[in-house]
Amino acid sequence: MNTPLLKQALRDACPTLEVLENEPLSRHTSFRIGGPAALLANVKTEAELAAALRTASRLGVEPFLLGNGTNVLADDGPIDRLVLRTAAGLDTLERTGESEITCGAGVTLARAAVFALQNGLTGLEFAHGIPGTVGGGMVMNAGAYGGELKDVAVESRYLTLAGEPGVLTGEAQALTYRHSAYSDGDKCVTAAVFRLAPGEGEEIRARMEQLAEKRRSSQPLDKPSAGSTFKRPVGGFAAALIDQCGLKGLTVGGAQVSPKHAGFVVNIGGATCADVLRLTDQIRETVLRETGIALELEIRRLR
Repeated sequence: MNTPLLKQALRDACPTLEVLENEPLSRHTSFRIGGPAALLANVKTEAELAAALRTASRLGVEPFLLGNGTNVLADDGPIDRLVLRTAAGLDTLERTGESEITCGAGVTLARAAVFALQNGLTGLEFAHGIPGTVGGGMVMNAGAYGGELKDVAVESRYLTLAGEPGVLTGEAQALTYRHSAYSDGDKCVTAAVFRLAPGEGEEIRARMEQLAEKRRSSQPLDKPSAGSTFKRPVGGFAAALIDQCGLKGLTVGGAQVSPKHAGFVVNIGGATCADVLRLTDQIRETVLRETGIALELEIRRLR
């Protein structure tokens, strides 16, 4: 990638776009892991995103789309990529129907859930404790405690890598377990429309608090991580299988299988991408040998 050429082209195409050179990705991922990206652009509006995508496409550069970085493991670097970070903007949030809200891709799922509560709408309580953005959530059909975005997302808007706008509705969004029509990275979510239901404010709040307490008591929220490390395998749960194999507390460098929840690999201090990969390889090898079940990483790699 010709970094100087691309940086100048981005500035020419969109003078308001903030473009950082050699930006450490450890500052932008919940794992607090990642070396410097050649270029990172903090996208604040859909117009900026479209301009950045068109420019990258014209120069033959495929960008990496980053939200809050909560499901991402970035290489130790240097990383010769253009990273377009939407969590810096795309933060529109409005009620657009009697029971619908429209959320920009950069809005956190927690903020979207609170907005629904404030409007007396139920259906997003499960999302209140998910640390990612609406855009990232749509990419992986984020879910927790029996709820998923596929239950409420009736429409999503996007830009192609060439900067052209589009809309997907209903089943065309292909929202399945940790997958969607956006998972291949050839479209960038700009907004999503959630259809909810009228509810009682106190009941909605109580459910959110109940789930928050459940998370605090069972998950290692005090340590940097990327959430659930592995996808749920057919016929079991990753955390239970890892625990069954006696791997809680297993440590490689600064990466550790959380003693509190075996489904989480956490950064106990100074973890590198290499540490996490060596640890997850050991976990997968052991679980396959002991149980015959192959675990698949849920975390997205940025390299």
